[in-house]
Amino acid sequence: MDILTLFPEMFPPILGTSIPKRAAEKGLVSYHLTNIRDFATDAHKSVDDKPFGGGPGMVMMAPVLFDAVEHAEKQDPRLAMRILLSPQGRRFDQTVAEEFARRHERLLLIAGHYEGFDERLIEGLSPLELSLGDYVLSGGELAAMVVIDAVVRLLPGALGAEDGAADETFADGLLEYPQYTRPREFRDMTVPDVLLSGNHAKIAAWRLEQRKARTQQRRPDLWKEYLKKQSPDVTSED
Repeated sequence: MDILTLFPEMFPPILGTSIPKRAAEKGLVSYHLTNIRDFATDAHKSVDDKPFGGGPGMVMMAPVLFDAVEHAEKQDPRLAMRILLSPQGRRFDQTVAEEFARRHERLLLIAGHYEGFDERLIEGLSPLELSLGDYVLSGGELAAMVVIDAVVRLLPGALGAEDGAADETFADGLLEYPQYTRPREFRDMTVPDVLLSGNHAKIAAWRLEQRKARTQQRRPDLWKEYLKKQSPDVTSED
């Protein structure tokens, strides 16, 4: 997994912790940081300039970005899926994360800064533009970290359990069921009896019903899509 950024120092604390770290130690993924500023050609190491036509902010320059991408891609013979973190891109969600984990051996994440990118980066390199949501960040670094974490944890073996992500929130379009651990009683609140029954079939059925009820209550938009997938002819929103 390649990350192109002006601030490579932001990534080691994330990549060296928890699941991203364990996945790398298991050989499931490797991380390669490229400092975009290393490809600036002037004495000031400039990576941006004023936009043609006027306007606020600064725009990252195409030559520097092209050189950084092409250099990174030469370091590994595998075809890279180019991803440009941008608020104008496709919405990143669990389905996209699963697609990346399943279909692409190598992701190349381009994290921008300032006002944006020279449009010729998009025209010439055809990256997939990807957005976390309808808001603007100071740069693409935080978005890249989210993508990395969401994708890496889906790699087989990353969670240490074969079905570790099977019932998580958004799996199969539903939210996750409620979880409990010790003690069995706390401030007059108790664990549902079914979870203490030892009957795995009943527990599985209870958890599925909880997932459905929670999704219907908290995310009616997801519930509507779930019903459509279960029965394409369903038109009711109930």
